[in-house]
Amino acid sequence: PRVPKDNVSNAAKIVLGRRLFYDGDLSIDGSMSCATCHLQHRGFAEGQRSHPGVTGEAGRRNVPGLANVAWRKSYTWGDATIRTLEAQALVPIEGEHPVEMGMKGKGGELARRLGGNACYSKLFRAAFPETGGRIDMGNVARALASFQRSLVSRDAPVDRFAAGYLTALGSRAQWAMPVFRAKCASCHGGPDFTDDPFHRLRDVDPRDRGLGESSGKARDNGKFRTPSLRNISVAAPYFHDGESLTLEAAIRRHRDVAVADGGMAGLVAYLEGMTDQAFLTDPKFAY
Repeated sequence: PRVPKDNVSNAAKIVLGRRLFYDGDLSIDGSMSCATCHLQHRGFAEGQRSHPGVTGEAGRRNVPGLANVAWRKSYTWGDATIRTLEAQALVPIEGEHPVEMGMKGKGGELARRLGGNACYSKLFRAAFPETGGRIDMGNVARALASFQRSLVSRDAPVDRFAAGYLTALGSRAQWAMPVFRAKCASCHGGPDFTDDPFHRLRDVDPRDRGLGESSGKARDNGKFRTPSLRNISVAAPYFHDGESLTLEAAIRRHRDVAVADGGMAGLVAYLEGMTDQAFLTDPKFAY
């Protein structure tokens, strides 16, 4: 994956990033960590349509999963300009539209909190010796990004089937593979079942213009980034608005995908085969 030159990964950064990912001190009142919304057993998605921030302000969009997130070309549902995990990490921490973790302008407070912990002081020195272990918002974002780049999922039944283990997928899922290629893979192709660009699937909702909000272009209204389908069976609800509660409902929401009821069961089975149980329970990603 692409890695910024100023944040080459190392084991110390990953260890530090993992600890920070689960630490509520990254929010203004200590009530919210990255893991509050990104749950490992859900593929680091959540399970709600959206999550309110520390001020009680409602979240706007569904929480996406993080499997193989290092390979994405851009981040968030509707902003093509956020192209690194370092930049993305600051969206929930410092963002104001909506407020999530509420730390805008609170870099000094974050440094005070973390710097008062001897363990963190040691971890920052090991992770960032070139800055003398400086504790600031930039290095927090770099450590979080390094941890997220370690979230690799490549052992789902579809992966094992592709490697030649033909019993990894049931007959129903195997039957649906050509259906998926014909009807879904133009957007959900590649190793992570996403083409990464932004598409419009339905009429524009004035409450959320998607890519159009960040680009300022009317032609981008209603476009949202294609999500990866890895671990999709545990990541309901679906879409940026979380309105589709089941895989079947999510499939039917695509106007171009007409599937008979018998074929629907096979397509759902194939999507369920994209879930990597080892990834969902791997202790190196856990708290």
